[in-house]
Amino acid sequence: MALPVPPPVSPMLAKLVRDLPDGEGFSFEPKWDGFRCIVFRDGDAIELGSRNERPLTRYFPELADPLRQNLPAQAVLDGEIVIAGPHGLDFDALTQRIHPAASRVARLARETPASFVAFDVLGVGDQDLRATPYADRRAALETLLGGCQPPIHLTPVTTDRAVAADWFERFEGAGLDGLVAKAADLRYREGDRAMLKIKHERTADCVVAGFRWHKDGGVVGSLLLGLMDREGTLHHVGVASGFSAARRREFVEELAPLREGAGDGHPWGSWAAPDQGARMPGAQSRWNAGKDLSWEPLRIERVCEVAYDHLQGDRFRHATTFRRWRPDRDPASCTYDQLDSPVPAELSAVFSAGH
Repeated sequence: MALPVPPPVSPMLAKLVRDLPDGEGFSFEPKWDGFRCIVFRDGDAIELGSRNERPLTRYFPELADPLRQNLPAQAVLDGEIVIAGPHGLDFDALTQRIHPAASRVARLARETPASFVAFDVLGVGDQDLRATPYADRRAALETLLGGCQPPIHLTPVTTDRAVAADWFERFEGAGLDGLVAKAADLRYREGDRAMLKIKHERTADCVVAGFRWHKDGGVVGSLLLGLMDREGTLHHVGVASGFSAARRREFVEELAPLREGAGDGHPWGSWAAPDQGARMPGAQSRWNAGKDLSWEPLRIERVCEVAYDHLQGDRFRHATTFRRWRPDRDPASCTYDQLDSPVPAELSAVFSAGH
């Protein structure tokens, strides 16, 4: 491709903060929950690159023609591929696209078509805009996509902190998981955590029903978390991970008493059998077929409190953070009812904001 910014590109990233940044000169955008994507267009050629600089083009064939129709002949854009479902953004539908069978991808492209939401421009024509301040890149992006048509969208943006705070609360129901803040003079810094992301954080008490060993062996790598539905079925809802080395060693001793006899009648003991009626751990990783997802069961006796930022359907979207043991809680009391569900919002409200 004869572009001023040729592929591959490592996208600029964001570091986590808990509050809107102080001071003037910040722009705020919704934080989209999809696949990060760099779009390269050179004439009729369209290439989609992932956050890890891997090609995404074959998995989203329905975006090629709309990108040709909405972008200039030479352009490089940063954005997010999303799929809108009946209850907001559907990340699970995105993961289904990462499949080797072209026929399956084509069918899903018809049944659950994707959209592309642009939030930055790296190059246009023969110009490399990466050294241009963000405020000027945003103006250029608005010029490029001011009249874009679905499924191509221009992300909303505001410089008003009060509006940003309203978006932070109101847009969560559409499946967005926070805000991104960019300084007006920010250059595009590939691979650097130069932006800021403000994400929701809540806590929940979960059953610790199993664990996985750390890849280096001998210490605990992650805790498998469960919640009860109203019929008393224990569902696998995610993991707690990211522990310090010392905490991994402590977990080995703390969990040892719960390993004895844990497999007898464990609610997830037959996770591999189809149609069990409950979400269970152990399925093959869609991202890494060679990844070891084996786990060890624990007796259903221990409860812990975790912090989470986003709920995707009936599970935690990202890994949670272990806060503390809850010896005062009975596993049967750890139900979905405790989760704070955001009020549903229409995605159209998100797309129209800031215009």
